[in-house]
Amino acid sequence: MPPALTPDLDATFHAYPPEARAGLLLLRQLIFEEANTLPQIGPLAEVLRWGQPSYITPKRRAATPLRLGTHKSASFALFAHCQSGVISTYAMRFPGWDRLDGNRAVLFDSITDIEPFRLATLIRHALTYHLKQPEQAAH
Repeated sequence: MPPALTPDLDATFHAYPPEARAGLLLLRQLIFEEANTLPQIGPLAEVLRWGQPSYITPKRRAATPLRLGTHKSASFALFAHCQSGVISTYAMRFPGWDRLDGNRAVLFDSITDIEPFRLATLIRHALTYHLKQPEQAAH
């Protein structure tokens, strides 16, 4: 279960349109659930970066950040650093399954577009991006 939202994060989530907010909160839950299975990354921190909820690890060299927000071509999106290879690896693993914004984001029009199993692989990859561990490929 994700931690309670800080006042700043709560205000940020509540500023999103209701459909986007529901999807973003589900993505937030998936990020924390996956992080809880990865003790090697330490506790996950949720902060605001560029006005969006961002997920980072205290071991700065463990993860590449994930961000949540709206997108000009979709209701909402899960963003990864565009130079990390997280989105391109995800696209190769699940070709044609999701709408993508290049190497930048997975796009969603509705909460029903969220497929937890596939997205867990993307989240795990991002959270362990700088760790050299076989579970990145195995999960």
